[in-house]
Amino acid sequence: MLAITKASIRGMFRSPSAVVFSFAFPLVFILVFGFIGGRGVSARIGIDEASDTLNPVYRALVTSGNLRIANGVSQAEMEDELRKGRLTAIVKIDTANAVPRYNIHIKTSSASGESAGILFNVLNAHINQLNDVEYPRPSVARIMPEVVPGREYKAIDFILPGQLGFSLLSAAVFGTAFLFFSLRQTLVLKRFFATPVSRMYIILGEAISRLLFQSIGAVIIIGIGYFLFGFTLVNGFMTFLEMWLLCLFGLIIFMGFGFVVSGIAKTESTIPPLANIVTLPQFLLAGTFFSIDVFPAWLQPICRVMPLTYLNDALRKVAFEGLHIWNVWPQLLVMVIWGVVVYAVAIKVFRWE
Repeated sequence: MLAITKASIRGMFRSPSAVVFSFAFPLVFILVFGFIGGRGVSARIGIDEASDTLNPVYRALVTSGNLRIANGVSQAEMEDELRKGRLTAIVKIDTANAVPRYNIHIKTSSASGESAGILFNVLNAHINQLNDVEYPRPSVARIMPEVVPGREYKAIDFILPGQLGFSLLSAAVFGTAFLFFSLRQTLVLKRFFATPVSRMYIILGEAISRLLFQSIGAVIIIGIGYFLFGFTLVNGFMTFLEMWLLCLFGLIIFMGFGFVVSGIAKTESTIPPLANIVTLPQFLLAGTFFSIDVFPAWLQPICRVMPLTYLNDALRKVAFEGLHIWNVWPQLLVMVIWGVVVYAVAIKVFRWE
């Protein structure tokens, strides 16, 4: 088993495709988004439960294309999301029989970043329109901002976990599929089967080599994000260790997809399209580059089925929100369910020759 592990690691470091997918590909995106920064051109806001929603100011906010309203969220949850940077602001609109007619209370945090500026720009534009169309001067509404403490949320805090998760998925699926198909095609697996080497040790040797190889990649990616771009590790080294363990856990789950692809592929040329069927939708829809909240409502349930979505979510919660592995058990549970299903299929389709 150790000999197989050593030989497999040596082969991966000599493979340009393995190095590109594991290190270079995610690092390019991390470097680009790390230098560009920013959080996009929209802002997600909550409406205070005591707010007056029967007025033109509220209707303007709801219909604005640059604002997303957090619906179905309690007041306590909004306060918590505001401090974590997941909510730009909490807006409360008071109606008075005086001038100005409406008072707009905006509670933001230092974690809101540049998205708070989007909110103020949108509000000012709509207030000016209401003044010109419906109300004489002075202004129809007055903005009353309030800032509460919070951590700064940078683009790298969102991008790095997504790229880390996708590098694990792509390396596990493509690497495992091509490797075991090649071993089967060259009759190496058949020779292994005829030797006294246990089949479990053969699988474990290849699995351990990938765990070690990808763990090195995870350390490099997290290290570059932390030292060059200020990636947030709330609890320092402990957070790093927990992210590393999550990466290993995710890699074990994703390797099952690689076993399935290698088992059902008839020729080597069919491996890339089959592997892309697994990896490409998750790359686009699992929150790799942006939150799944920006997708249409009908598409979001599909996004929330994908295992990469839950790995990305767990990595972000551990890194920025300071949660521990035992706090993200819902995400781990979904991934375990995926692992059971995928490995059950892999056992059915696995072939030695």
